[in-house]
Amino acid sequence: MHVAANLLCFSFACENYMKTAQQIIQEKAIKELISIESDRPVVDALIIMAEYRIGALIVLQKKKMVGIISERDYASKIILKGKSSKDTLISDIMTKDVITLNAGDNFEKGLQIMTDKRIRHLPVMKDDEVIGVLSLGDLVKEMIEHQKALIVQLESFIKN
Repeated sequence: MHVAANLLCFSFACENYMKTAQQIIQEKAIKELISIESDRPVVDALIIMAEYRIGALIVLQKKKMVGIISERDYASKIILKGKSSKDTLISDIMTKDVITLNAGDNFEKGLQIMTDKRIRHLPVMKDDEVIGVLSLGDLVKEMIEHQKALIVQLESFIKN
């Protein structure tokens, strides 16, 4: 019974140890929200994404999120359709129905959403405001760190 009680506490502690979306955003190298206005040409978004080495930008209109533009949007809606990134506006190709993650959600929920919806970037919302964007890479990195910590805890538990 003593072992079962310890495993229950261990399990509970591990669940609470999962970082929230907001905590992961606070640890990212780029602290600012990288965004662009919807009335700019697509080429401007590409320049910003290349400069920051990121795969998506939040699209704003009057400081409110109206969409997201990603490398995938560019490839499927500009390159494959023979359009010009200089002549096409971001509002014409951006994803308007943006799937988001709440600031208090843990990384596992983010991974599940990305897997289910086949997306690679999730804006994180807090009080109806975008506080950052998490990429699939951000969440996979967090999952690896979480699993390493679990292994250390399990090894310690087994030794004791």
